[in-house]
Amino acid sequence: MRILGINALFHDPAAALVIDGRTVAAAEEERFSRRKHGKRPVPFAAWEQPVLSAAWCLERAGLRPADLDAVAFSYDPALARPAPSLGLDDPWDTLRQTYAREAPHFLADALPGLDPERVRFVPHHVAHAASAALAGPYRDSAVLVLDGRGECASHLAGRYRGGDLTVLAAQELPSSLGLVYEDLTEHLGFLRSSDEYKVMALAAYGKPRFLTELRGYLHATGDGGFVARGVPWESFTEPRVPGQEWTPDHADLAASTQACLEEVLLDLVRWLHGRTGAESLALAGGVALNCVANSRIAEEGPFHRMWVQPAAGDAGTALGGALQLAASGGRLPDPMEGADLGREWSDEELRDWLERARIPYEHPPDIAETVAGELARDGIVAWFQGRSEYGPRALGHRSLLAHPGRAENLERLNHVKGREEFRPVAPMVLADRAADIFEGPVPSPYMLFVHRVTRAWRDRIPAVVHVDGTARIQTVDPAREPLVARMLAAFERRTGLPVVVNTSLNTAGRPMVDDPRDALECFGSAPVDLLAIGPYAVRRSRAYATREAS
Repeated sequence: MRILGINALFHDPAAALVIDGRTVAAAEEERFSRRKHGKRPVPFAAWEQPVLSAAWCLERAGLRPADLDAVAFSYDPALARPAPSLGLDDPWDTLRQTYAREAPHFLADALPGLDPERVRFVPHHVAHAASAALAGPYRDSAVLVLDGRGECASHLAGRYRGGDLTVLAAQELPSSLGLVYEDLTEHLGFLRSSDEYKVMALAAYGKPRFLTELRGYLHATGDGGFVARGVPWESFTEPRVPGQEWTPDHADLAASTQACLEEVLLDLVRWLHGRTGAESLALAGGVALNCVANSRIAEEGPFHRMWVQPAAGDAGTALGGALQLAASGGRLPDPMEGADLGREWSDEELRDWLERARIPYEHPPDIAETVAGELARDGIVAWFQGRSEYGPRALGHRSLLAHPGRAENLERLNHVKGREEFRPVAPMVLADRAADIFEGPVPSPYMLFVHRVTRAWRDRIPAVVHVDGTARIQTVDPAREPLVARMLAAFERRTGLPVVVNTSLNTAGRPMVDDPRDALECFGSAPVDLLAIGPYAVRRSRAYATREAS
């Protein structure tokens, strides 16, 4: 069965293709359109479909739209109710719902040959749940979804047994942990539905001194649900103007809200475990990208095992919707093997790109050794290898790499990327060395948990240690990522450090690099010392020397 999954209604439009239960391709529209998050989550943009990513998914499999057995659209307008009846101040939501009902025809126009009758609506939170439980490694698991909003709820708690979902709780709007965190993001001067991760980073600089007061607005209700609405942010601190310096009050409010969120999540997972008795928990929804909260759930919660969908935000519902339809058709989907589900180019194609760009390049015997050498010399490397990642994390396919032993490399990378100085960068580490250096859930291949850096290592890898002594790690399995593992091993031979700084290959406000043109443009505009693109190396010193000479 050939099923195309589509997420389009709110933000992070994406497409995914599942064939006979196997995930063949998945990609976010922003990687093609070069618009961050694909579009803003406003009703006037709800008609836009992920045309480019959908067309690529089909191309990857050699299919035409007419070849599809079904298309899963990750929102069911039949379940929605008017925004005022849900307590939402969203006067144009009726337009969004109209566009949702017309989605089959929008898709048929965008993908000529597609029969609109093959488009099936999958409830938004069911699509999220499937993206976690059906894509994850555990065939029997509890599942928890938390985000801003779906049709009329902001949460789902349930259990998957095989391919069957039993819903145990759903919190109706307007209570929404996701929307509260978005409100805080805006109050702190960042872009809502985009910059929530900055609030999580800022929280580490503050103290939760507003926690007691916030509990009156954010708390679990003991029945699998919660209250989360109506926080009077200005009673705690003045709003921050974008671009303005943040104050200790802003950091304290971020820390307080983060702590309150974690308390609510722990209550919810304990309730869910009490209802299911399951050993495994699968998480999805935008709130599941909060790796600090995930770590508390893993360490203090009752579940023995936990898996978080790498594309936990709305982009992941494209895959989840397709997996849900596959399961309902009687075929239990295969687990995800990794997040590298996007585009790739052959060595010959990459060479052609470099030739057309008229840029000098090398073809070293082993690009991993070349990169390790450059990193050991304290160079910054743009790393472009294999298929691009699905989801917001750079996982060793579209990355900026640096030496972790130089404390100044945090500021240096933030300067390269043009982002706020308070934001940390992450380490990648060989899986068999992680437990020696970091305390927390391992393996952690998708960078969805934070770990305490052991005291013996904090001074050895200062660039990746956040102000609270933690790091958001990616563990690298040589069997799954042999090239990255080889590079890490080569770096350790040169420096004694089995860790490399890894942050996303992009600059502020732009999507992660996806194709060779993006990589060359980023390399040309940012002070990066070496571009490792497939087996080829492009050195800034040679590239600029050649152009100046000409």
